[in-house]
Amino acid sequence: MSIQSIDVKYTAVATAENGRDGRVASDDGQLDFVVNPPKELGGSGAGTNPEQLFAAGYSACFQSALGVVARKEKADISGSTVTARVSVGANGEGGFGLKVALEAHIPNVDEATAKDLLEKAHQVCPYSNATRGNIEVGLDVV
Repeated sequence: MSIQSIDVKYTAVATAENGRDGRVASDDGQLDFVVNPPKELGGSGAGTNPEQLFAAGYSACFQSALGVVARKEKADISGSTVTARVSVGANGEGGFGLKVALEAHIPNVDEATAKDLLEKAHQVCPYSNATRGNIEVGLDVV
């Protein structure tokens, strides 16, 4: 479901030059990266790449969604971490696609509670909502 224009709270702006082999920067100067394809895709691997940036954003966003859910459920997620593994590969239709594995370590709850929190966070997280039905996203407790 998309948001209404009036509901927008913040808009991030970034500009790329030369695609995967160039530079990307935010309009406020907080981000300014050289981007290069990873060696696995024939690049130099000298800079970051879009998949790493997506993984960083998704893991941070999902960790925040986990916090929202944990507060509602009165669950202790202190010391928790979320790792996003973003994979890129051929989609079988002549293009490329992504898949994501989200791995959460939540030391202060049992495994069943952790899984429940992950499922609920997956419903709250804007990245999860944006990708739902478009790419495979796996949820794992580690």
